[in-house]
Amino acid sequence: MKLPKETTRYCPTCKKHTVQVVSTQKQRSRSTAHPLSRWGTSRVESRSYRSGFGNLGRFSKPAVKSWKRKTKVTKRITVMYKCKTCGKMKGMSSAIRSSRIEIGEKVSK
Repeated sequence: MKLPKETTRYCPTCKKHTVQVVSTQKQRSRSTAHPLSRWGTSRVESRSYRSGFGNLGRFSKPAVKSWKRKTKVTKRITVMYKCKTCGKMKGMSSAIRSSRIEIGEKVSK
């Protein structure tokens, strides 16, 4: 996917259309920085959802067969826009799933 180095977009801080520089960031996965994410193991243990009787099978993972294991070919790449007048950065609403993005001449994979 090819993108220009600079575009004219609406800046919510300046409240008008300004020239903005395009850059990319790879999307990071949930990590130890966010341990209390929804149904994360540490959150479940801390809130004692596993204690007591009943269907605790919902917390155990099923056995993954070798034929079911697949990986995604591409990564999600977030396109960031930096306003030239105020210097604030604004990302896209959703990241683009693409193998490579060209910004001018620079390629991000």
